[in-house]
Amino acid sequence: MDIVIDTNIIVSALLNPNGAPAKVLNRVLGGFDKIQYDNRILLEYKEVLLRDKFAFDKDLINILLDFIIDEGDFIVSQPQNHKFVDESDKKFYEVFITSKADFLITGNKKHFPLDKKVISPKEYENKITE
Repeated sequence: MDIVIDTNIIVSALLNPNGAPAKVLNRVLGGFDKIQYDNRILLEYKEVLLRDKFAFDKDLINILLDFIIDEGDFIVSQPQNHKFVDESDKKFYEVFITSKADFLITGNKKHFPLDKKVISPKEYENKITE
């Protein structure tokens, strides 16, 4: 499946390797799903994951980002006219729409337009086990 992953999912996955967000990330790392991204998303991933408050190993974060670049699909997204509660989330939706990804996975569904393909990690877990 082609998926777009909000930054909060990656942070949650790294903080709790047993939770639903970790299952999403593990499917990407295992080659079951392909992540769709653009430069804005990569920049946010890097900026957030390297924050001191998380204390993630910088080398591991760089390996993860390199994996996303090498194994994911770089998308040149088309602007969308939707209004967002948090405009910084718009880039994820634009990549999702442009790439025609199967799902956009986020921990903040309320920040996105109503779309049955914008789902939580738990909803995603339910869909892949159907």
